[in-house]
Amino acid sequence: MSVNQKLTRAQFDEVMVPNYAPSAVIPVRGEGSRVWDQEGKEFVDFAGGIAVNCLGHCHPALVGALKEQGEKIWHLANVMTNEPALALATKLVEATFAEKVYFANSGAEANEAALKLARRYALDKFGADKDQIVAFDKAFHGRTFFTVSVGGQAAYSDGFGPKPQSITHLPFNDIAALEATVSDKTCAIMLEPLQGEGGIIDADPEFLRAVRALADKHNALVIFDEVQTGVGRLGELYAYMRTEVTPDILTTAKALGGGFPIAAMLTTTEIASHLKIGTHGSTYGGNPLACAIGNAVLDVVNTPEVLDGVKRREQLLRDGLNKINEKYHVFTEVRGQGLLLGAVLNEQYQGRSKDFLVAGIAEGLMSLVAGPNVIRFTPSLVIPEADIAEGLARFERAVAKVVAG
Repeated sequence: MSVNQKLTRAQFDEVMVPNYAPSAVIPVRGEGSRVWDQEGKEFVDFAGGIAVNCLGHCHPALVGALKEQGEKIWHLANVMTNEPALALATKLVEATFAEKVYFANSGAEANEAALKLARRYALDKFGADKDQIVAFDKAFHGRTFFTVSVGGQAAYSDGFGPKPQSITHLPFNDIAALEATVSDKTCAIMLEPLQGEGGIIDADPEFLRAVRALADKHNALVIFDEVQTGVGRLGELYAYMRTEVTPDILTTAKALGGGFPIAAMLTTTEIASHLKIGTHGSTYGGNPLACAIGNAVLDVVNTPEVLDGVKRREQLLRDGLNKINEKYHVFTEVRGQGLLLGAVLNEQYQGRSKDFLVAGIAEGLMSLVAGPNVIRFTPSLVIPEADIAEGLARFERAVAKVVAG
């Protein structure tokens, strides 16, 4: 291919596996909460790479960390450790309940590690019969075969042969179903404190208390999947901090690298001791480049200025969406917390969330869906208030076009 040949959307269909269906837009540059495509069209970014770009695009602290580490050392096998990994693990331990950290590359890999650890912990301490994993309908935990089987959406796990066994799915927020299911055979209860892909559904406080109490009663571990809710997304560094429940294992990814692939599993010393040398690993887990950027992300995000700012921005976005709805009557509610919000379509517009997303792109707004009936918004945690206003204006124009047919 010629160096000067323009790359196009059509080439995706020629050279890429067809498991994605990307839009015609190919972004080439981003700054803050604005993005420009090949044609120079500007977009306001309310998607954030699906809750990944927590500090927007090309944040100077992250660019600086990447450049600085890029001139030092890029990669080491895990037969050696490295300074950025040690620094980031220390920050995570100091900022959370955790005492030990395991690094991976993605949320799915962090969740895979969490599930393997829970099974190994139960085997070591209680025997082979304690292997049940309790999870929830509409949950999403990643795309490895183990994590997609634990996730509560059969469409993602069917069609690949026999699934991992001893996984039970229950309705989310259903305490009675939980009480009827959890037993001494249960090794772990895994959940998102706020379901993202499943439709922006918050866990009830009473439900979380029941999860913790039943796990304690039956010597099971509580795993919080904070891949999407973590690193400031809900206005706390991690979502468990806004609840009365502390998990035994927590997974974090997405925003932890601000756009650079990194993930981590956090747990206690006693539980971590069951992943002995050789029981699990990752070639790139703890990569110096990734960890250097993760350090910079935490230094910026884990501050009162940014975390308090999330709550202020949430209110601006929520108020703006409600104002649009007063005019066009398309939502039943705006739900979620912090900057993980979902506008739930009413009966008249059921199944049409993608129509609003596509109309938004035409108006210069990047947003997301959370299933066919919820429009999802996960902008930068530091998005300027002027960009919130402009993005809402563009979204209103999109809504008007969908309503007009």
